[in-house]
Order: sequence, then C-alpha cells, then structure tokens
Amino acid sequence: MNRSVLVIEDRQDIANLIKLHLMDLSCDVQLAFDGITGLAEAETKTYDLIILDLMLPGMDGLEVCRRVRGKSNYIPILIVTAKATELDRVLGLELGADDYLTKPFSILELVARVKALFRRMDALAANTVSSTLKPIRSGDIVVDPAKREVTLGNKPVSLTFKEFDLLLHFARNPGRVYSRLQLLDLVWGYGHDGYEHNVNCHINRLRAKIEKSHAKPKFILTVRGVGYKFADAMATEAA
Repeated sequence: MNRSVLVIEDRQDIANLIKLHLMDLSCDVQLAFDGITGLAEAETKTYDLIILDLMLPGMDGLEVCRRVRGKSNYIPILIVTAKATELDRVLGLELGADDYLTKPFSILELVARVKALFRRMDALAANTVSSTLKPIRSGDIVVDPAKREVTLGNKPVSLTFKEFDLLLHFARNPGRVYSRLQLLDLVWGYGHDGYEHNVNCHINRLRAKIEKSHAKPKFILTVRGVGYKFADAMATEAA
C-alpha cells in the first residue's frame, strides 16, 4: 500500500526533488508551496506524513505545525528548514514535530528519516492490541503507552511525541545504559554521527518536565562517559 505524503515547501526545486525520491519509496506525494494552501490540504485529506518547511509565505511552518497538531488524528511531521537556531528547533519540537532536518541536507538522510518515521508508525499501529501497551509505573511516574499519557504524582505531564517515545523506551528498560547513538537508532530510527545533540536536547527538556531537580535527577540518570539510563529500580506494570 502506498504512503501518502504532503510536502509543504516554497522552493519548488526542493519540493520536486523531495517528491522524486519519495516516489521511489512508493509514496503518493502532494505538493504545497505556501503555508495556507498546505494547511488546507492537511485539514481536508488524510496523510501518512507531512514534510514541512518553516519559512513559508502566507503562514509560517510553526503555525502550520501547531494547527495540524490540533487535529484529533496524529500525522507525523518532519520539519526541514534553513533555520538552524536552537530556539527554532525547540519551538518546532514543542509544537509536536517528530523530527527536524536543517538545510542543506542530504537526500539520502531525508529518505532515511522518512523511513524511520514510517517504521515507528507501523510499530505503533502493530502494538495497539499488544500487552506491551500496559501502563508502566516507576515511583510516582506512570507511563501509559496506549493513551500516550504520562502522570507524575497523579498530575498529567505534557510531552511532545518524541519526548514520550524517549521516556517510554527508558521506562521499558530500567537500569540499562544507552549511548546517544544507540538512542538515536532505537528511538529516532537513525544513528548518524553528529546528531547526538538531538538526544541531549530531548533529555534536557524531558528532565525539566519530570524531575524535581535537574542537577539531581531521579528518573533519567547520566552515566558519565557512556550515556543515559532509567533509574535502576525496576519499573512495573501499573495496577
């Protein structure tokens, strides 16, 4: 079955290049060259993926991302942009983007990111009736894979899509140490050198939301010289 992809990119040469390579993945690709048209397309049709530029005429990509995330059905969003500042990246992720690629980018890397997003969505769909979707409790934090919800001391914690995936992976593997490259491969679906900052960024923002003290974290621990691990105390299925 072909995947449907919406590419919202004002540079027609880049948009057509992306379309050409996605068609090699058996994707049906729709192009939009401004934010207003792209949002209208996203709201009227169902897509398996949106590839979204930030710097768009009419309506910028961050606003498009925010409005798409307001829909009830979840659509993966891959941001591609010439904006490379930490603020732009964090804003995009906080608004619900699943991944972030800075221009100029390799087409091979773009394709790898797209494949990784498709694999994660397939895995999520396959697990909808799996026992692995039972809530996991560790201390006063509960991670519910089925509802994609997290509570801390019975209070809801608002996480982005990727923050949730990262926390869920840690909670399912308490005490196991992972390097940044391993986390890129297991959670993001790719393991390219030079993108470890994606892990650092998400770890820092996740800690800010679930830890009482960033300097003395309780759940996500740093293993000096190696990477990170979830607290050694065994996480259990919540009652």
